[in-house]
Amino acid sequence: MSETILETAGLSKRFGSRWAVKDLNLDVRAGEVFGFLGPNGAGKSTTIRMILTLLSPTSGSVKIFGGEVRENRSSILSRVCGIVEKPDFYLFLSAYKNLELLGSLTRRITKGEILESLETVGLKSRGGDKVKTFSHGMKQRLGIAQAILTKPDLVILDEPTSGLDPQGMKEVRELVLKLSREHGTTIFLSSHLLTEVEAVAQRMAVLNHGQLIAQGTVSELLNSGSSYFTVQAFPQDRALEIIGNLPWVEVVATGNGIDVRIDSHRAAELNRILVTGGIDVSGFAAKRTLEDYFLKITEGASEV
Repeated sequence: MSETILETAGLSKRFGSRWAVKDLNLDVRAGEVFGFLGPNGAGKSTTIRMILTLLSPTSGSVKIFGGEVRENRSSILSRVCGIVEKPDFYLFLSAYKNLELLGSLTRRITKGEILESLETVGLKSRGGDKVKTFSHGMKQRLGIAQAILTKPDLVILDEPTSGLDPQGMKEVRELVLKLSREHGTTIFLSSHLLTEVEAVAQRMAVLNHGQLIAQGTVSELLNSGSSYFTVQAFPQDRALEIIGNLPWVEVVATGNGIDVRIDSHRAAELNRILVTGGIDVSGFAAKRTLEDYFLKITEGASEV
């Protein structure tokens, strides 16, 4: 098992009588992309602010690199960089000058480091341009360039694809994967865009109404319980007849294929039964996504 980089224990924050976050226990490991999922208002940004010491918790603790953050704030946060909500820049300065100024708040930054960060996010050719000329997606990428400028061991990104068009979302997703695979950076990625997290994260936690609903690997959580599959089978009426005699299969819809709901571990069994019954099965594809899982586990979840 990889080393734990970020750990929260009983982390809670109350505003008046309302608990924004309550008894949150997270375990983020070295080198992984960790998805922090939840709808808007679930408490994700509040959690990130507590992790970065921008908010004081009502109770509980945050450890990063094995040390209590509030007791070792300077030494720990010098190895961490976070973007909360959206990055802000001096719009009338160039991208290069922004990184030079913002990076100097941490330590002396070299020209080579600035150019390397701009190249990593695909903005090296625009380094001399004023940020006011940048699109929203370019500003998001520049924010990530700022985050990785000092080569932190942990990068925390709060909704990095918010407001982006599909191409911008794809660029940020590819950048997150690049940082993880090529640089070994541990990335804590907060998002309500579930398909984005499914595409990049190895492990995840789901937050709803300030409470932890689930935590584990994406594959384990997706493959637990029942899932949806689309079966392409001919003749379809005969396939439906066979499926109708299987009490553990639920037919959800028919049309261009048969949509069924079954326990994931029985998918191969259903395929085998159909083929043995003389059915030509030309396709058997899982339809379940992280969004299906999220909606299922948050449905009816109580508020704190």
